[in-house]
Amino acid sequence: MAFKSLSTANLPDPAIDPAQGSSPADYFGTLLWSGDDNATRTIQTGGSGVTGDINFTPDFSWIKRRNGSSNGSDHMLLDAVRGVGSFNALSSNGTQEEGRTEAGSSWINFGDIDAFTTDGFTVQKGSDPSHTLEGINQSGGTYVAWNWKAGTSVSGSTTGSGTSQSYTGSVSTISGFGIIGYAGNATAGHSIPHHLDSAPEVVIVKRRTGADNWAVTTPDVNRLYLNGTNDAASINYNWADQDGSVVTLNGTDAFMNATSNTYIMYCFHSVEGFSKFSSYVGNGDPDGPFVYTGFRPSFVMIKCSSAASTFWIMFDVERDTYNVMDTYLQAQASNAESSFPFIDYVSNGFKHRHNSSHTNTSGQTYIYMAFAENPFKYSNAR
Repeated sequence: MAFKSLSTANLPDPAIDPAQGSSPADYFGTLLWSGDDNATRTIQTGGSGVTGDINFTPDFSWIKRRNGSSNGSDHMLLDAVRGVGSFNALSSNGTQEEGRTEAGSSWINFGDIDAFTTDGFTVQKGSDPSHTLEGINQSGGTYVAWNWKAGTSVSGSTTGSGTSQSYTGSVSTISGFGIIGYAGNATAGHSIPHHLDSAPEVVIVKRRTGADNWAVTTPDVNRLYLNGTNDAASINYNWADQDGSVVTLNGTDAFMNATSNTYIMYCFHSVEGFSKFSSYVGNGDPDGPFVYTGFRPSFVMIKCSSAASTFWIMFDVERDTYNVMDTYLQAQASNAESSFPFIDYVSNGFKHRHNSSHTNTSGQTYIYMAFAENPFKYSNAR
């Protein structure tokens, strides 16, 4: 048997291959900016006061004010399937319906994306003087946006049990990411086509037309709340199954499948050299486990699935340009950015540097979502 020499040149070519003119930055990227109080502003790669790099028109942007924690500093999730320009953000840190504040009593009107552009988006001023621009472009505010490309429009009718409903979406089979908007039918076995070329490993669903939890299905557990700190065992409900063509809803609960309600569903599966959705077990040691992803990460989000009162911890390479990765935000909270020495990014994954309960308690299971800065074949250590 012939063996090749130990060399990165002999590693398999990644699916999204820089040597072939494609890049992870064609499908995922992070932008940072400081607010300037302008009523409208374009946030884009190479723009004035903007750092970060994306090479695409976003279909999904997740925005957070980094230095604020009050109302007006909610996470703002916007996408091309639901549309932008109508103050219709959803907030991962709350149960509120589309377009409402964390408190749920008034419309989110402190800023919005007005339009997606070729390498970013334009923002518009909020209409409420008490919250003007806090959420997206207030002077003195610092902001982050994580952006994903899908890009191929899909539509059709749902399948499985109950009355068929129409759906629309945007999908990339190259990057393993899709956005599907659908209506519920209150019948267990209602199946939503996802149009990816393999089964999603992570599915995130939010009810748009009412206040409800964010349902998360991951590779190892079927029940977490993106807006909560719960563990999987505390939720006695198995709410979805996914295969190579559909996500099948197992119940009639309002948060995923009620009649006269609309929903948005974000689907992800791993793509070698670009994304990884999996789990690891903590060792409780400051010299914690190494997690192999097959690329140097650009973004990592971690959640303990086996213990309650643990956060969804979010890292990216634009806010932390060198190790240790200690600048984090919490997906389930409007809290301002904080610092703690959690992990290092390395050329082929990430390495734990603390025994925090949120990332590395002995014997606990943690799920993660990771996206690449560079595939391992072309990456260097930081």
